[in-house]
Amino acid sequence: MAASRQIPAPDVRRTACGTTPLPPLSLYVHFPWCIKKCPYCDFNSHGVREAIPEAAYVAALIADFTAAAPALAGRPIRSVFFGGGTPSLMSGEAVHRLLDELRQQGALADDAEITLEANPGAVEAARFRAYREAGVNRLSLGIQSFSAAQLQALGRVHTQDEARRAIELAVRHFANFNLDLMYALPGQRVDEALADLETALTFAPPHLSCYQLTLEPHTAFAAAPPVLPDDDTAAAMQEGIEARLAAAGFTHYETSAFARPGRQCRHNLNYWHYGDYLGIGAGAHSKLSSLDDAGQLRVLRQVRWAQPARYLSELAPVDARASTGGSADAPTPRQPLAEEFTVAAAERPFEFMMNALRLNEGFAESLFAERCALPLAQIEEALRRAEREGLLERSGGRIAPSARGRRFLNRLLEGFLSDD
Repeated sequence: MAASRQIPAPDVRRTACGTTPLPPLSLYVHFPWCIKKCPYCDFNSHGVREAIPEAAYVAALIADFTAAAPALAGRPIRSVFFGGGTPSLMSGEAVHRLLDELRQQGALADDAEITLEANPGAVEAARFRAYREAGVNRLSLGIQSFSAAQLQALGRVHTQDEARRAIELAVRHFANFNLDLMYALPGQRVDEALADLETALTFAPPHLSCYQLTLEPHTAFAAAPPVLPDDDTAAAMQEGIEARLAAAGFTHYETSAFARPGRQCRHNLNYWHYGDYLGIGAGAHSKLSSLDDAGQLRVLRQVRWAQPARYLSELAPVDARASTGGSADAPTPRQPLAEEFTVAAAERPFEFMMNALRLNEGFAESLFAERCALPLAQIEEALRRAEREGLLERSGGRIAPSARGRRFLNRLLEGFLSDD
């Protein structure tokens, strides 16, 4: 492996709100293919109909990152997250190739958290070992349920036994891993939801994500909705899960996330703290900050082409285009962006709050000015209104949602919408 280049010092300038370092930077890598699309899934995922063009896709990911890298100079990537789709359909060699390229470009921090999502129906011991050898140091397993009936109702491709086997492999190869569980499933009782949790706890996971099933637009479940538990039953499940995990020593640090001490997901925390992230791959989103010569903050959002074929086509090298009838003299386009826009200053407070208020402990007041380059006074009226309604608490220089605010998070967030 080639030696990595020295990472230069990050950009730090003065703004009206004081010295403003650019936020920590993460990398999200989207792998858009899966064995079969689940009926509740509204992510950019595509069931496999033919061979996955893995080599071409990894080459496109590298070209995508390389084209974006100059704008990120001096900012080491502190976390990487392979999401999808089903990233565990990738070979260990493909993951190694991409991570090696990041290291060779001097982009990856030595202590970066590197997470890969895995589907229990698409795992094997050799592949887990290869991911670990490539540098993946955290695994996230989409278990969802240990009930055969619920796995069938959710359209999952794995069985109860495969779920357990995948966790056993994760324990063997990774010191840090997450288990995804869902509750309020079709026809589910409170005791059944808690039984799934008890089974998960027998594997001593460092981290658990517990999500309520919701019917998202443009999904198979939206078109033909299953019968779900009523709101009171779902609330009882949520309260039971929170109480059991608190008793087991987990910290409920984010709306759906629970961790043992020191095991919070650093990548997701960067999202909730309104950090920056570059998203590469079909349909990936980015949020990137920069400072102009006058020290003014600019927050840029990007969206890559969602269709894998379009993404691959836009990032194909010149010789590949020529072989399909294009001009060999044409410059390599390296244009994966379907959309790009700057977030107006007036919209930053809502964006910040939409992320930071997912954290149960909230955020330090100083973080708002640091990440938004705006004075906290700009949202003071909205903060006081939320306090009066019992949705928000302020103490010791921190702002956090109350228990009521966590329950009615959308109502809390509406108070920070721009008048524009």
